[in-house]
Amino acid sequence: MALSQGDTLPDATLVQMGAEGPAPVKLANKTKGRKVVIFAVPGAFTPTCHSAHVPSFIRTKDQFDAKGVDEIICVSVNDPFVMKAWGEATGATDAGITMLSDAHSEFTKAIGMDFDAPPAGLIARSKRYAMLVDDGKVTLFQAEENSGVCDVSGGEGLLDSM
Repeated sequence: MALSQGDTLPDATLVQMGAEGPAPVKLANKTKGRKVVIFAVPGAFTPTCHSAHVPSFIRTKDQFDAKGVDEIICVSVNDPFVMKAWGEATGATDAGITMLSDAHSEFTKAIGMDFDAPPAGLIARSKRYAMLVDDGKVTLFQAEENSGVCDVSGGEGLLDSM
């Protein structure tokens, strides 16, 4: 069953590329006592993710800051090396967006947002969504019905619902 508004995030450890290499990041530590936006994409460097979803959060970062959001996190079922390169290529890293890897799809599966699209080479990937999390609790959750579009899960879509 998919995660929904009012749920508490499951305990999960994702991975971020740091100066010393890949480092574990406990999601509970990122959300405890903080207001955080988490958005997920089916894959780094894929068309909609690269040209629409990540740019929508780069464009709206200041507006999220003004609404008291402490951090914006992008999650994808890619390895941390790819997430680092993608953050640099899109400008997300420079914009202050945290790029986290869910390489084994554990978090994605735990919240019921995994899918497979073998013809596109996407296995155990994440559906496209965005959520607002306040102190570990999901206060707003918006998932796309079609992974090829970025409407309700984009920066502007999430802001409009806040």
